[in-house]
Amino acid sequence: MVGDGDETFDYVVVGSGSAGSIVAARLGEDGRNSVCVIEAGGNDRSIWLKIPVGYAKSYYDPAVNWMYSTEPEPELGGRRIYTPRGKVQGGSGAINAMIFVRGAAGDFDGWRDAGNPGWGFADVLPHFKRMERHAGGASPWHGGDGPIGVTPMRGATHPITDAFLAACREIQLPETPDFNGAAIEGAGIYDVNTRRGLRSSAGAEYLRPALKRENVTIRRHARTTRILLDDEHRATGVEILQGGQRRTIRARCEVIVSAGAVETPKLLQLSGIGDGALLGRLGIAPRRHLPAVGANLQDHLCASLYYRSTVPTLNGPFSSLAGQAGLALRYILTRKGPFAISVNQAGGFFRGRPSEPRENLQLYFNPLSYRIPSDPGAGLKAEPYPGFLLAFNACRPTSRGRVEIASPDAEGAPRIRPNYLSTEEDRDEAVQGARLARRIMQAPALRAVTAEEMPPSAGVSTDDEILAYFRENCGSIYHLCGTAGMGPDPATSVVDARLRVHGIAGLRVVDASIFPTITAGNINAPTMMVAEKGAATILEDAAARQR
Repeated sequence: MVGDGDETFDYVVVGSGSAGSIVAARLGEDGRNSVCVIEAGGNDRSIWLKIPVGYAKSYYDPAVNWMYSTEPEPELGGRRIYTPRGKVQGGSGAINAMIFVRGAAGDFDGWRDAGNPGWGFADVLPHFKRMERHAGGASPWHGGDGPIGVTPMRGATHPITDAFLAACREIQLPETPDFNGAAIEGAGIYDVNTRRGLRSSAGAEYLRPALKRENVTIRRHARTTRILLDDEHRATGVEILQGGQRRTIRARCEVIVSAGAVETPKLLQLSGIGDGALLGRLGIAPRRHLPAVGANLQDHLCASLYYRSTVPTLNGPFSSLAGQAGLALRYILTRKGPFAISVNQAGGFFRGRPSEPRENLQLYFNPLSYRIPSDPGAGLKAEPYPGFLLAFNACRPTSRGRVEIASPDAEGAPRIRPNYLSTEEDRDEAVQGARLARRIMQAPALRAVTAEEMPPSAGVSTDDEILAYFRENCGSIYHLCGTAGMGPDPATSVVDARLRVHGIAGLRVVDASIFPTITAGNINAPTMMVAEKGAATILEDAAARQR
C-alpha cells in the first residue's frame, strides 16, 4: 500500500552516475516506461563539472565527492588511501580525468570464459560503439553518432609529449595510433570523453536530455537506505531519506542498483543481501546469503616518477595567476588548449618483461608535475619548477579486497579494504613498472629534455628500494570495481550474466561492481558499456515476458 508522499514507477534506478544515467535514459527512451532515478547528490550545473580542467576543483569538494578513504592498508605501511567517488548527477564520470579507454579485447573474452555468456569482446563492441560519438566519425572500431563525445588528444598535446613517444620508439617499444582500435599495446596519445571542448559525461549526454521527457524523473539529495523485498524475495522498491523525511519509491518492474563499487555493496548489505555472518553481527536480518557482496574489490594502484625539465612544461602557466588567465582566455575564445583536455596526455600499455604473455603495465606521461596535498583545503598545485611526471600501474592486479558496512546506519561510511599489494605478483609488477619507466627515461629523446629525477624516487635503485618507494608513495587511480561480481555461482558472485542478483527477483546491479576482473586501463568507458548492455538486456527480458 502506498502512503502519503510515496510514488510508483515502472523502474527505479539507484544512482545517476556513469551507469545509472545511461540505464535510466535507455529504459525511458521510447516513452512507455516510467523511470525514477535516485541520486544522493545534487545537480551537475557547476561550470567546474563542464570544463575539463575542472576536475582539479572537484577532487576535494564534499559538495560533489564522497571523499572516502580506505582502512589502513597493511602492505602500505598502514596508510589510508584517498578514494574520491562522485556524489552528484553524473557520478564519478562528472569529476574524473576523462581518459577514455575500453580495455583489451582479451579482458572481455576473459569475462565470457569465466561463465558469463554474451560478454566476450565481439559481444560488447557494439555497445561501446553505440554510446560513442567519435571525433573521427564511424568506423569498424568506433561509433559516430552516440551520446558520448570521444576526442583524440593527438595534435593537441604539449610538445614535450613528443619526446616521450620518440623515447619509446628509440628503445623499440611498440606504438599504437588508437588505444581503442585494433590493438591496445604500445605507446600513444590518449582519447578523452569531451565534445566541443566540454566534458562529455553520461549525466550530461544521457540523463539531462532524458529528464526533459515526462516519463523520466530524478530525486536528488535523496539517500537510498534500503531495497524493499516482499515475502517471496522480490524487490518491490526502495526506501529513501530526503529532506529529513523517509519515503518509499515503488517499482512495478525492477529495481536497478547503479550506485558504484562502494555504494552498491553497501546498499545491498543494508538491505539484508550479503554475507550472513556480517549482517548478523550488525543486527541486520539476512534476506539472502550472498557472501560475494562486497568481496572481489579491485583497483589500479599507481606511483609517479618526477622530473625537472630543461624545456618549458605546463608547470609554468599553471603556477601563476597570469599564466592561468592566459590559458583560460584561450579556452573561452577557442575551446582549446590545456583547459580543454586532460593533463594525462600520453602513455601506453606495455609488457614489463618480454616473457609477459600480454601487456601488463599502463603508463601516463604528464607534461605537468604536481603533488596531491594531504590537506583537502590546499588544492592541487604544480611543482615550482619546469617539470613532468611519468606514472605507472599494473593493468590487472591480483590483490582482492572488500567493501563492508560498518553499522546498520545508512548515513555511515563503509569500510573500504582494497588489500593493495597483497600478492607477490602485484609487488613484482610494481617493480617492473618503475624499471620500465626508468628505461624509457634513459632513451635519448627524453634525456635531452631532462635535467634530473626529483624526490621521492631520485636515488632509488635496487628492487627492494623501488618496492619501498612504491609502498610509501603509491595511490589509487580510482578504478574501484568488482564488489558485486558477475558469475554463474552464487557462492562466488552476486549477479548472473544478465545482471540479475542471484536469488532476488526484480533486482539487478548495473555498474562497475559487476566486473568479474578489472580491465586494463581506465574503467569509465567499460562501465558505460556495461550500462548500455545492461539496459538492452532489461528491455529484452521485459519484451520476452510480454510475449
